Amino acid sequence: MNALEQFSLKNRVAVVLGGTSGIGLAIARGFAEAGAITIASSRDRAKVESTAVELEALGARTLRATSDVQNRASLQHLCDEVVLAYGQVDVLMVTSGATKKMPFVDLPEEEWNKVIDINLSGTYRANQIFGRQMLKQQRGSIINTCSLTTFVSFAEVAVYAASKAGVHMLTKSLACEWATHGVRVNAIAPGVFRTPLNAKALEIPTRISSIIGRTPMGRVGQVDELVGCAIFLASDASSFVTGQTIPVDGGFLAKGI
Repeated sequence: MNALEQFSLKNRVAVVLGGTSGIGLAIARGFAEAGAITIASSRDRAKVESTAVELEALGARTLRATSDVQNRASLQHLCDEVVLAYGQVDVLMVTSGATKKMPFVDLPEEEWNKVIDINLSGTYRANQIFGRQMLKQQRGSIINTCSLTTFVSFAEVAVYAASKAGVHMLTKSLACEWATHGVRVNAIAPGVFRTPLNAKALEIPTRISSIIGRTPMGRVGQVDELVGCAIFLASDASSFVTGQTIPVDGGFLAKGI
């Protein structure tokens, strides 16, 4: 296998949760272009359908299947449908997420529980269900989504930061537990990218100027700039990489005074 072939996803079966918008959609497109059978799933049936049409236009085989990371049965059904259609699941990419920006002292417990359930417990459910299938296969790559707030604090998003720090340690723990079974578990920590999840926050002038001022590249990222890292972690090019959370952040975490 030559160097370029190591990055190929030809005939790999890749599932992208939250794959019909934002970061997930960009990565689903990238997986399809790299040759994968790509299933982009979310709660929104209309978006699942339109994304499937787009992936098929790129030459990928796919399925039209909704799922919700807060609903274990829907994730199990998705996994079963993919295995029934294609015999295996080679890649799981978890991009589903939620946030809540407000002073911590005012944060209602129901909002805390919602964000934790989507970001951390949702990742747990997805990793467990698809991980079981990969353990049966003795092969697979799971890619979770962390955040800059996995490592540093941002103002008034304590629950989001707590959830993403949890995803970081879940990723490490599962990587060690499953390493001898052919299953790798890693994560991507995106820097600041304009997505539907954070669009409102980036409209605050003081916030966006602060972010850009702390980013050595002097700009926010474009979602397509996450695709290369995702393909690397999904492919044989990263066959000896597990338990890692890779920041894609324009240098944000590297910057000091």
